[in-house]
Amino acid sequence: MTVRLALVIDLDICVGCHACSVACKGAAAFDDSVWPNQVFGYEIEGGARTVYVPRMCQHCESPGCVTVCPTGASFRRTADGVVLIDAERCIGCRLCAWSCPYGAREYDAAAGVMRKCTLCIDRRDVAVPACVATCPSGARHFGDIGDPASAVSELVHRRGGFALLPEYGPAVRYLPPRPRAAGLPTADGKSSGGLDRWIGRVVSR
Repeated sequence: MTVRLALVIDLDICVGCHACSVACKGAAAFDDSVWPNQVFGYEIEGGARTVYVPRMCQHCESPGCVTVCPTGASFRRTADGVVLIDAERCIGCRLCAWSCPYGAREYDAAAGVMRKCTLCIDRRDVAVPACVATCPSGARHFGDIGDPASAVSELVHRRGGFALLPEYGPAVRYLPPRPRAAGLPTADGKSSGGLDRWIGRVVSR
């Protein structure tokens, strides 16, 4: 069974507080201009409701950022599917940023290299990424979606979780908001209004 570490984010209870963004930045200690984890708010139901969508590296199965990297600094670990950047080999050319459909890579001007979410795999002192540990509403989960019996896989199955721009093979899953009005996902998790496709189109702009 292939291990694939991933975040699972519950859009129903994310309140857009940006605690995850701050925790990520604090844990990574990147340049002030770099925010690997960002949260965007989108109004739905004619502005009657706001859905907050955190956006970060999706740790794709076949990442274009790895393919275009001229030095091999961008790579995907086969052991767990985590996509990383070797800062010692990165030349800051930004080709990876241009190739990322999620806009998940940022240039660290102070260091002259690219930065992104690492799922905190370099922090051996913690069991989960900083953003998961910090989230006050419990909207973030972390685990192995490669294991169908894992807690995160069962959660995704139960709530009808979806991937943003699934054609890129992202590992991150989003749990849809529970229905409060017509057009939102139904109780079985199937989106009657195509929320997953709509968010995917917005993110890819």
